Amino acid sequence: MTSNEIRSQYLNFFASKEHTIVPGAPVVIKNDPTLLFTNAGMNQFKDFFLGNKVAPFKRAADTQKCLRVSGKHNDLEEVGVDTYHHTLFEMLGNWSFGDYFKKEAIAWSWELLTEVYKLDKDRLYVTIFEGDASENLPKDEEAYNEWKKWIAEDRILLGNKKDNFWEMGDTGPCGPCTEIHFDSRPDEERQKVDGKTLVNNDDPLVIEIWNNVFMQFNRLKDKSLEPLPAMHVDTGMGFERLVRVIQGKTSNYDTDVFTGTIAAIAQITGHHYNFSDTKQDIAFRVLADHIRAICFTIADGQLPGNTGAGYVIRRILRRAVRYYYTYLNYNAPLLHQLVGVLAAQFEFVFPELKQQESFVAKVVKEEEESFLRTLEKGLKKIDDIIDACKGANETVIEGKLAFELFDTYGFPIDLTRLIAGEQGLFIDEAGFETELAQQKARSRAATAIDTDDWIVLKNNEDVTFVGYHDFHVPTVVTKYRKVKAKGKEQFQIVLEATPFYAESGGQVGDIGTLTFSNNNEVISVVDTKKENNLIIHLVNELPADLDGEVIAAIDFTTRIKTSLNHTATHLMHAALKQVLGAHVNQKGSLNNSEILRFDFSHFSKLTDEEIRAVEVIVNEKIRANIPVVIKEMAKEDAIAAGATALFGEKYGDTVRVVTIDPDFSVELCGGTHIGYTGMIGLFTITSEGAVAAGVRRIEALTGAEAINFVANRVSQFKLVTELLKTKDPLKSVEKLLADKLALEKKIEQLENKQLAVVAKELAAEVEMVNTVGFIGADVEVSSQDGLRKLCSDLKGLLANNFVVVLTANIGDKAAVAVSISDDVASAKDLDAGKIIKQTVSPLIKGGGGGQKTLATAGGQLVEALPGVIAAVKALIG
Repeated sequence: MTSNEIRSQYLNFFASKEHTIVPGAPVVIKNDPTLLFTNAGMNQFKDFFLGNKVAPFKRAADTQKCLRVSGKHNDLEEVGVDTYHHTLFEMLGNWSFGDYFKKEAIAWSWELLTEVYKLDKDRLYVTIFEGDASENLPKDEEAYNEWKKWIAEDRILLGNKKDNFWEMGDTGPCGPCTEIHFDSRPDEERQKVDGKTLVNNDDPLVIEIWNNVFMQFNRLKDKSLEPLPAMHVDTGMGFERLVRVIQGKTSNYDTDVFTGTIAAIAQITGHHYNFSDTKQDIAFRVLADHIRAICFTIADGQLPGNTGAGYVIRRILRRAVRYYYTYLNYNAPLLHQLVGVLAAQFEFVFPELKQQESFVAKVVKEEEESFLRTLEKGLKKIDDIIDACKGANETVIEGKLAFELFDTYGFPIDLTRLIAGEQGLFIDEAGFETELAQQKARSRAATAIDTDDWIVLKNNEDVTFVGYHDFHVPTVVTKYRKVKAKGKEQFQIVLEATPFYAESGGQVGDIGTLTFSNNNEVISVVDTKKENNLIIHLVNELPADLDGEVIAAIDFTTRIKTSLNHTATHLMHAALKQVLGAHVNQKGSLNNSEILRFDFSHFSKLTDEEIRAVEVIVNEKIRANIPVVIKEMAKEDAIAAGATALFGEKYGDTVRVVTIDPDFSVELCGGTHIGYTGMIGLFTITSEGAVAAGVRRIEALTGAEAINFVANRVSQFKLVTELLKTKDPLKSVEKLLADKLALEKKIEQLENKQLAVVAKELAAEVEMVNTVGFIGADVEVSSQDGLRKLCSDLKGLLANNFVVVLTANIGDKAAVAVSISDDVASAKDLDAGKIIKQTVSPLIKGGGGGQKTLATAGGQLVEALPGVIAAVKALIG
């Protein structure tokens, strides 16, 4: 069977068991502060398990893209080295929400594996939870008894809490699980060693393929367990591992999930894949794996960046580049050439990649080009480090420097170790690990959130949002809890019904007040956020009494200003498509009461004419005072009607469609909007620029802020006109600039004549130091160019056998230039660039560089300049 047939059979099987087949969620997480990426198939169902929302179906099945390269689940360093770990993988899953339990889950697992997929029963083993006395948890006898119906008892193995008790996180739903393992060893090996001794012992040929989790408990913050009111089933089967065992392979990378990509890499690089553990073959596997994580996360809306989820993707991409650069000797962008291979392979499973193939390829290529330049800089950096070590007769590279190569230049420690070893040097491994641990600790501290358990006042599974039309409503508090983040203590409140819009889709959360009727105490809501589908109101303090009726009221002025910007964003999105082309797609946005910010796919800077054209279109729509029509309809009907859906968003079966002229702007959107476009008043773009590879950002103003901005610009224009005493200020400014340029040229000519005189005076004062002509002087110049000009003049006067060091105070900053004649540089092994970096820059607390015969530096400590001259002179002596 092909991998596509295997996937289809799984979904068809569970459809026959009355499961609703649902689409997988985007791999990028939008409304869960505990996760950066979808790392398990159950993520999109968390609200059902937590009791925050009632499931619309009792049974479900799907295939889900998962990414495990950060936090608790981090297999990155194993990827490509072994045969079964991946960054991005597919998780086939089936779920029961308070419906069937262990009996059906176990029976159907066995039926699918042995009767549909025809796996050899003699190669299967199962594990069940052995119990844990410390938590008063008994052995899972129910699962044991169900498995006895299908498999020999000696193949039912006991597993400890680590392997056979699954937890969503530090708190939340959890329970025992039963795993299914497959022994893919050759028969002769199986006869020598019993397979059950290798289960959960990291044998690459005896692997877990399926895990059935039985959610029975809720873990509280004090680590105690309480029974769940309803018990659920959450199963996950690694698709790549399943394909491997069905296709009779010993490596996931030998299946048709990866062979097409590996063949493409071989064709591009000219190298042959030999199915071995050499660095070259590991590089093939790293690329085949990593390109999937890179492509699908970008297609789902996460661009590479310097923080958070963006940094994770950039790190994966750079790891792939390092492997092909180092082990496949390929020094040009490669990954972008693989995007089309994946897009075609998954066109009918995850079509979002095919729909954005060109955009994803361009983003990947720009990231590759940027990092290849960084790699070149890193190689120069490590050369400098090696030279410094040898110059100081040291054999160990400091851990701090090795970490800088890792963190700044993307060098893995094994690459630094390899290059250092070729030069007879070693790495301070302990120092490197210390720096790495400190960085991880800083990262954890920056994102750590200490959350108490919910204190439930009223059981209510759904929160009703009424804020599209009601802004001031009576309601009650259903639960609350305390949270701490970055040393700040706040409280989160959940209401039965709320007018507060929770931050989502680029629109910030509402602010406002909660008035408690028992004592008329008023509490300010400082923000509103979503946690999965739960609407959470953030407050800095709790009232004395949380019981009774609460009047929830949003800050209406702030909401209206935010809505103006959100509606204007829709208008601008449509205008950009009209002006630039249909390739424009939203890649991020921010709408608050002050500005609108919009990120979109486009690969060149907008011209002034294009910006003006967008402004004209948007303002024409504003003046037309078009009604903003909002309707709820089936998602399929909305898409068929031409509504724009954002890549990476998870939409329900019923969607909210915002229409501003059916022929102009129709978008799926859950945000708040105004009734008519005329309410926006005025729209003006204030800035445009690049934020990432292939992504531009526009910032704009609407309403009163736009009017004030334009009024200020008009006032500035009037003031300039008055100062210049002209009716044509543009012409006058052009003349002023021309006059300024002419004066600067005259000043430069005069300064050059003066410097020529200074150079002759300095040349007459050459001092012989260790047979070398030395000039060290503090001079008066207006710029670094002046220092370089003096060095050039002195070179013409002295010809050879000289070392010159000139210092100057330029704007209360230290400036230094070092010039060395070619013959001295060669005979004395002196390098001006190294002198600047190693001797001068530390003294003046600055930086600089240059060539072997001429280099410059700038720094903070003017008072250190006399010491600079003495230090360079000492190098000659």
